[in-house]
Amino acid sequence: MTEPALAAPGRRRPWRRFAAAGCLLAPVVALLWVPWYAQDRPRLAGVPFFYWYQLAWVPGCIVAMLAAHLLVRPPRDR
Repeated sequence: MTEPALAAPGRRRPWRRFAAAGCLLAPVVALLWVPWYAQDRPRLAGVPFFYWYQLAWVPGCIVAMLAAHLLVRPPRDR
């Protein structure tokens, strides 16, 4: 038996790639736009906003990368 052929590039849904790119671009833009979060307040448990905002993006980046991966991975064979 032959293996099922992958869908031709034109037949794939292009919105998935754009959505995946958006998932990957959001953390980059949010962390490179430093003047937006370069401030002392609000504080969270005594930690300035500048630090806890960046640390909050660590799990945020993981979620964004997982979402991008799920959007562009090929479908599983059943």
